Amino acid sequence: MESPWRKLSCLALMILLPVNIFLIFIYAPVEKTMGIVQKVFYFHIASAWIGLLAFVLVFIASILYLRKREAALNRLALASAEIGTVFITCTLLTGPLWAYPIWNTWWTWDPRLTTTLVLWFMYLAYIALQSGGETENRQRFAAIYGIVAFINVPLVFFSARWWRSIHPLVITSEGMGLTAKMRVALFASLITFSLLYVYLLQLRYRSLSLKERVNELKSKLT
Repeated sequence: MESPWRKLSCLALMILLPVNIFLIFIYAPVEKTMGIVQKVFYFHIASAWIGLLAFVLVFIASILYLRKREAALNRLALASAEIGTVFITCTLLTGPLWAYPIWNTWWTWDPRLTTTLVLWFMYLAYIALQSGGETENRQRFAAIYGIVAFINVPLVFFSARWWRSIHPLVITSEGMGLTAKMRVALFASLITFSLLYVYLLQLRYRSLSLKERVNELKSKLT
């Protein structure tokens, strides 16, 4: 049976996605210095935001799993890690598209870029660990790893503030450095991507639940 929340999320996304694209490419002005390539900024920031948010949920779900030993919490952590990895991948791909015309290089070992890449590898390792089997010991070890790996999330967020970095800061003590229309497009992107994350999380969680149920039925038949 289709969840009403999934239906509602799907309907909302059907409205928000085209509106968000309109706000980015039509409503928001072209940045004077960077030009049209600055439009990548809205996708890049929104992807990074969701990528980090997803790993916050992995961290929380992992702690709760160690306390309660409920399989549902492990599924939630895995689903969020998989989706977060996709969004961090989008962050790593859109970053060079935005940076090359500005920095004249696709990649530099900047603190923000480096910590983000490390985070990507850490959560690929988390997913690989989870895919090795559905034993309780493996899930417990994955939860511990998910908690430890979260250490890199604040490092990614604060890296451009703590160390010398050429990566621009979106929010500073002086404000956001964006025009009013740019802020509207940015916040619309954050809201749209957040809803997309919730929708995908519901789908992936249900998929993992069905997979676990199928495995249980197979074990009973053998």
